[in-house]
Amino acid sequence: MDAIRRAGAWLYRRAENVLALMLAAMFVAFLLQILFRYVLNLPIGWTSEASSILWIWLVLFGASFVLREDEEIRFDLFHASAGRRARRVLTLVTAAVLICLYGVSLPAVVDYVTFMKVERSSYLKIRFDWLFSIYVVFVVVTIIRYIWLGWTALKRAAPEETGLHGPEPGK
Repeated sequence: MDAIRRAGAWLYRRAENVLALMLAAMFVAFLLQILFRYVLNLPIGWTSEASSILWIWLVLFGASFVLREDEEIRFDLFHASAGRRARRVLTLVTAAVLICLYGVSLPAVVDYVTFMKVERSSYLKIRFDWLFSIYVVFVVVTIIRYIWLGWTALKRAAPEETGLHGPEPGK
């Protein structure tokens, strides 16, 4: 079990590295856009497109693989003031609703993403199915995450004890 935890921590750090690289690439594209538009007076479009694509991937990849459960946005006012049993019930209800919604939408999402192979981005000429594929990954990972959360809440574990917090910052 310790080897699995170490492997998970290593993968978590690599996912953080991927996010950092995406953010750096987005920043460089942004700086190039400013340089070409305002200094050289030669507006270029690919930098704006690259920034938009990287932002979408950064958000969805980060939500799928880096964002810890305690960093999720929720109604903390209700969640924090609730007792342990109420937090378990809130977790179960949230998990059931999200699993159902994402599960019902998954076939349509996959159909749409695969259909988009006929379109390409304007400047970089990247197929849209490749660009949108991160959303399919996000939906699948979110379903798996909430199945795990629901299961552990059902086994009488408090939401803070689910193991989806990731490694502590700085470790």
